[in-house]
Amino acid sequence: MTVPVLYSFRRCPYAMRARLALAVSGERYELREVRLSDKPKEMLALSPKGTVPVLRTADGRVIDESLSIMHWALARRDPQDWLVRDDPALIATNDGSFKHHLDRYKYSDRHGSDPMEHRGLGLLFLQELEARIAIAGQICGARTGLTDAAILPFVRQFAAVDRDWFDRQPLPGLQRWLAEHLVSSLFARIMQRVAPWHPDGPSVVAQDDHASHPRDGERRERVNGTE
Repeated sequence: MTVPVLYSFRRCPYAMRARLALAVSGERYELREVRLSDKPKEMLALSPKGTVPVLRTADGRVIDESLSIMHWALARRDPQDWLVRDDPALIATNDGSFKHHLDRYKYSDRHGSDPMEHRGLGLLFLQELEARIAIAGQICGARTGLTDAAILPFVRQFAAVDRDWFDRQPLPGLQRWLAEHLVSSLFARIMQRVAPWHPDGPSVVAQDDHASHPRDGERRERVNGTE
C-alpha cells in the first residue's frame, strides 16, 4: 500500500507543525529527513522552491505549504477537533510580522539588524498570546487546537535565543503553555531523530499505531510510538 511521503527537517518550525498535525491525525506516512545542504533531487522534482515541508500524498498530489499539510491531514481525520480551534488571522500574524522579528532577533548578523529592537517587537506578539492563554489555558480555548500547533514551533525558537531573558518576562501563562507542550508525548514523537533520507536506505514510517510491519523484501524503521 502506498503511503504519503513527507520531506522534512527536524528543527524547521514549518516542518514541525506539519508533523504535529500528521501525528495527531494518526496519518501513516513515510518520513524523509532532509539535509538542507544536500536536498534530494526527488524532493526538488516535486517542489522546485526547495523548502520543507513537502508532502506527496498517496494519490500523487503535492502539498508544499505547512498550513496546507496541516489542513489536509486534519480534514482526513481530526480526533481532537483541532480544526475547531483555528484562528487564521493570528497564524498569519505569527507567520508574518512575528517571524520577521524572530529572524532578525535570532539571525541579527545575517540580517544586519538590531536584535534588541526586534526582540522587543516580537515580545508584543508574545504578550498577545499571553492574554489569550490567560482566558482558558490554550490560545483558542481550553483545549489544544490547530492554532497552538501552528504557532508553538516559532515561540519555541524565539524563547531559545535567550532562555534566561524569556523566563524573566511576565508571561506566566505562555511560559507554562510552552513548557507543557514541549514535554508532551506528541511533541516528543515528532521530534525523534532519524538519519537523513537516502534512496538506498530504509524507509522510516511514522504512524500512531503499534509496530510497523514491512512487506516482503522491504526494510522499515518506525518513529512516533504510541502515546
